[in-house]
Amino acid sequence: MNDLFTWGALGSLAGASAATLLATNVIGGLIGPSGDKARKWIAIGIALLLSYVTAAFADEAGGEKWVIAFFNALVIFSAALGVNQFPPGNRQATPTQVAGGREPRVFRSWV
Repeated sequence: MNDLFTWGALGSLAGASAATLLATNVIGGLIGPSGDKARKWIAIGIALLLSYVTAAFADEAGGEKWVIAFFNALVIFSAALGVNQFPPGNRQATPTQVAGGREPRVFRSWV
């Protein structure tokens, strides 16, 4: 049991983001290809749930813990899905893409 998730691990950024990624992929896999567009919503729901459950157990924090929990959920979501990485259009081209003439531009709008 030492190598599996614990309540303490789920309360950490690494544990919560790993659990979010794992649960999102398992649920998305069970739904099938039709659930691919729902994965990001599933992930934000799981991140919010984990963050607010952790906030509920925080005894020493005041009422501001609920606002902080929201932002912690965004951090968990970002860490789990790699939102902080370059957008797909700006990522390094693979050799197959370069051979096909689809080399990405250096600057591209994120919007």
